[in-house]
Amino acid sequence: MRLRRGKPQYDLAMDVTDSPASAARPERDIYTVSRLNREVRVLLERGFGSLWLEAEISNFARPSSGHWYFSLKDATAQVRCAMFRQRNMLCTFTARDGQKVLVRARVGLYEPRGEYQLIVDHMEDAGLGALKRQFEELSAKLAAEGLFAQERKRALPALPKRIGVITSPTGAAVRDILQVLARRFAAVAVLIYPVPVQGASAAAEIIAALKLAGRRAECDVLILARGGGSLEDLWAFNDEALARAIVASPIPVISGVGHEVDFTIADFAADVRAPTPSAAAEIVVPEAQEWLKSFQRLGLRLQRGMRRRLEDHRERLRWLTGRAALVGPSARLAQQMQRLDDFEQRLGRALRQILSDSRSDLAARQSRLWQASPIARVRDTAARHGALHARLLAAAHEQIRRARERLLPLVRTLNAVSPLATLDRGYAIVSNMSGDILRDAADAPAGTPIEARLARGRLRAKVEGNST
Repeated sequence: MRLRRGKPQYDLAMDVTDSPASAARPERDIYTVSRLNREVRVLLERGFGSLWLEAEISNFARPSSGHWYFSLKDATAQVRCAMFRQRNMLCTFTARDGQKVLVRARVGLYEPRGEYQLIVDHMEDAGLGALKRQFEELSAKLAAEGLFAQERKRALPALPKRIGVITSPTGAAVRDILQVLARRFAAVAVLIYPVPVQGASAAAEIIAALKLAGRRAECDVLILARGGGSLEDLWAFNDEALARAIVASPIPVISGVGHEVDFTIADFAADVRAPTPSAAAEIVVPEAQEWLKSFQRLGLRLQRGMRRRLEDHRERLRWLTGRAALVGPSARLAQQMQRLDDFEQRLGRALRQILSDSRSDLAARQSRLWQASPIARVRDTAARHGALHARLLAAAHEQIRRARERLLPLVRTLNAVSPLATLDRGYAIVSNMSGDILRDAADAPAGTPIEARLARGRLRAKVEGNST
């Protein structure tokens, strides 16, 4: 059977000698395979246009050209796909077998093999998109209930006596928080509530820690902290029950989760959102030096106030002295002068006592600050860092040695099956100028430029004739 252009018609092919009327038939429009594939490709591309597809990746390959070749499959079918280098460079992740993705693609056909395929222009992680939708839906729901309303958020204490930190006891976040607190106000007490900050049970344990802190009422403020990570890593902080527990906490909560660009439901529900764990520590306490300067400013204000009060009394004394000279006897004047002297002495003693008490209180606070110096803790941390660094180097060298031992057999195997060894025995790989390998002499008619790859170098030639 032969396919005619236009309305599909199927005729039995017969030899021209079988019928006398065959010479009167119109000339048939006979397709070549190349023409057929080319026209089918145009029909597919025009008929479907751009479409979205959600499926699972399999048979993923990434040759040296940088293009991605893979299949998209569901439970009962699959389709071949190609994503060229200029497009896959825009992906925020590297695809892998078994990953579920959402792609925008055009239907096409690979003409040399006549294979139907998809040309992918854009790819998203389907699992990540679902998490984003879930995050947005929960955020809208809780906002509509008023959990994120600014008027319900509580003010933080100016100088908390004790700070509760709900975080992983081994993560970088707790170290950053303690370092900042020690630098800014070392005298403040810190109580750590250890919880996991990632995984299926993390949200429940954080909620339990919030309730425990509320019952014990040992802290003036709570910091909920975790270092940065992906949306999946931070998903424990997007839990609805956790958001409600933060709002219900009797103690003000600061959320310091992730990096500055990361936002979680816990950030919206907390009384204060800090961009990082370190920033949360900066917010919760004042700078110690600024605190001491405020004491000094108060002392100066007290001195100025006492001087003004003393000057007021002197002015009153002068006024009374002038009045007594006019209206009172000398005895009453003397009595008033004596009382004035007594007041002046009492004021002087009171001023000196207040200044002495302020100096003593300031000296005591400075002493407590020096006693809480973090120098010893920093020294211990540096020692642990050195030990961990040495262990890391040893482990890295061991991993490199093992990888080298695994790589050498693979290199020997690769050399054994390499086509370059065949070229060394005098063979050549012949291709046309488009790079397609020639396996049949009929694919290179006379006059066709060809290229032969030898073991060392390449030859370019033109076909003078061929035979099969």
